Amino acid sequence: MAFIAQGKGLAFGVDTRRKERYSLRQSRYYALSLDISALAGAARREGRRLKLLDIGVGTGICRRYIEVQPDADNIDYYGADLQIYDSLYRPDDWQAIYVGDLMDGYPQAPDDFFDAVICEQVLEHVPELDTATRTLSRVLRPGGTLIVGVPTFPEGLHLVRKYVVPAIDRINPWAKRRGHVQAFSKRSFIAHLRRLTGLDVEKARGFRIVSGGILRPLENREWWWRLNRRVGEAVPGLCVEIQVVARKAPQG
Repeated sequence: MAFIAQGKGLAFGVDTRRKERYSLRQSRYYALSLDISALAGAARREGRRLKLLDIGVGTGICRRYIEVQPDADNIDYYGADLQIYDSLYRPDDWQAIYVGDLMDGYPQAPDDFFDAVICEQVLEHVPELDTATRTLSRVLRPGGTLIVGVPTFPEGLHLVRKYVVPAIDRINPWAKRRGHVQAFSKRSFIAHLRRLTGLDVEKARGFRIVSGGILRPLENREWWWRLNRRVGEAVPGLCVEIQVVARKAPQG
């Protein structure tokens, strides 16, 4: 897991949003960058380029992590979001940016086309999930890989967050407006993904059982990050967020 970029005061050497070297909040991006790097290397050995779609591309933060990994030069980058942001990373170096609402399914994005789709910290903001979730599978080519991440709660508590908290907010005149309109446990999210996409879930990994606060200085220590990775892989359902890696069945 060698780092290629070594910028000081940047999360994982590439991310300006956090100064902790091994920021646990940003470690999800590093984890997915390793998966995409491996897929890009496999595509190169097969004599083709990897077509990657980033749904919820935002400023292109996932690409910052991916492009410093091996074989990142063998990737064609595509994005999708509500708009094209002025702060988009390398704005002139994307094959296409699909603009629109994920709930409408990005009809301009082709079926069965992308080798890999990433969708990180998006679905929790989406009021209606069915079309949005099916789209993640629709645009994947047979044999393609989906990496999707969402915040999670321990089993049972996600129901409190999904139903009880909004009910209290409706009668509380001082309640803050919440950006997250969905709440998942690890089990409920995987069940939702399987039901709507039919994808084969290969693994789930968790991030951040405990982070920030007085423990934040530890995020400059590699051992603390590695310990958190091991814990997240062992008990993802107890973590604050998960990433699910799933695969679309090959044709035939």
